[in-house]
Amino acid sequence: MGTKNLYRIMAVGMFFISGFIYAQNINIAEENSLKFQTHFFEALKQKAIKNYGKAIENLELCNEIEAANVAVFFELSKNHLELNNYFEAELFIDKALQQAPENRYLLQHKVAVLKAQRNFHKAIEIQQKILKIQPKESEELVFLYIQNQNFEEAEALIAKMEENAMATLRLKSFKTFLENRKAAQQYINKPVNASIENKDIETLKKLYSEKKEYKIVQEILIQEDKELLFEQVYASSKEALELFPEQPFLYKMNGLALNKLGKYNEAIAVLSIGIDFVIDNSAMEADFYEQFAISHEKLGNKSEALKYKQRSAALRK
Repeated sequence: MGTKNLYRIMAVGMFFISGFIYAQNINIAEENSLKFQTHFFEALKQKAIKNYGKAIENLELCNEIEAANVAVFFELSKNHLELNNYFEAELFIDKALQQAPENRYLLQHKVAVLKAQRNFHKAIEIQQKILKIQPKESEELVFLYIQNQNFEEAEALIAKMEENAMATLRLKSFKTFLENRKAAQQYINKPVNASIENKDIETLKKLYSEKKEYKIVQEILIQEDKELLFEQVYASSKEALELFPEQPFLYKMNGLALNKLGKYNEAIAVLSIGIDFVIDNSAMEADFYEQFAISHEKLGNKSEALKYKQRSAALRK
């Protein structure tokens, strides 16, 4: 066989071998892509039915197939947050942000993770970054200022938003809250002059109508609760919230009364507002989660009820 023919045969052989390898690589890539999509959509399905552990298992399989995928990191963080795995939730959202640091949706989720840990100071920093990308997100920054008790900053931002015609119903409610808070300071800070020991509910109500002192209405609610007067607990706490809008105890009692009266969705709405005012008080936070659990259980949301029961039990330990 001539040298030229040998070279031709070798060239043809190499062509077919390289073509075969190339085809194999394409098949493997297609197979992996299909597996990735299957696991990813299964994760979304499991998350939708609140089976967060199963969702995480599928997302971890996605991560094995395609490492450093932003969407996978994002979903892993969201599912871990639902399970109160704050370390993992923050770890994965940070990995996603390393690849897309200016992504508004990733940044918003980072704020959610920080808020869940009540790290409002750091959440404010992230929200300020979001504002540079989307100025319409100022409203959330106002709320974060309030949660972090930066009331002057909240008032200044509200004034700026009003100047720029960015006022909304929610913003107006924040403004009302801040105005009511200022008015309430004189009642919260001054000592209770009247003795409230061994006083019945009616006597306490007369004292409260005269003096508008927070400790008096607090005692009224405790006694009404003991006597199972839940209609009165609801009415008393609702009225008191107009004067003392940053007192979490009032939201808790209002939510408790709504649960007792069978108004579970209303209870969830009230409790969701009030828990944001619980600062460094594990017992109070546990009380809120207990009421959330009752609301969700009565509404048939078994997984949500269990989640809040677990949160409450963990805090009580």
